[in-house]
Amino acid sequence: MRVEIEVNGLVRTVTVERSPSQEHRLRVNVGGRRHMIDARRLGGGRLSIIRLDGAPTSHEMTVTAAGLRGHLDVQLCEGVFRAVVGGGRVGRLSEGPGAAGRREVVAPMPGRVVRVMVSVGDEVVEQQELIVVEAMKMENALVAPRGGRVGEIAAHKGMVVEAGQLLATVE
Repeated sequence: MRVEIEVNGLVRTVTVERSPSQEHRLRVNVGGRRHMIDARRLGGGRLSIIRLDGAPTSHEMTVTAAGLRGHLDVQLCEGVFRAVVGGGRVGRLSEGPGAAGRREVVAPMPGRVVRVMVSVGDEVVEQQELIVVEAMKMENALVAPRGGRVGEIAAHKGMVVEAGQLLATVE
């Protein structure tokens, strides 16, 4: 997988390859610097990332959609950072009537939809799981960015999605 990610105004090309010999090991290249990491899902939308090369470092993070396509909030112990994935594909929320409360749920990375847990018109609460996307053998639960009613479901089980692709809206 290859994506462009912008964090704090810096754009970097990131490539990720799964290790053929170990399930949770990933080879990651960030702006020309290579790393071997161990990535595991902890539940509740949290990930454990351990850098195995050089001086080993460990991070626990939570990644959530930030309301705009391709915009993600990455929470680390140091704070919350805004990341923009695939900047050329990033779009804004519509600004028409009634859009003030609309939030988009987007794919955080390329993958395949493995579950859709809601339907159009369902009432949801903030952080309720809506859709699960599998990427690199890890399941990523996408949650409601706020409470409300599901306005649109653009995803179905088995669908292949790209980073930043609209999957659902909550109004």
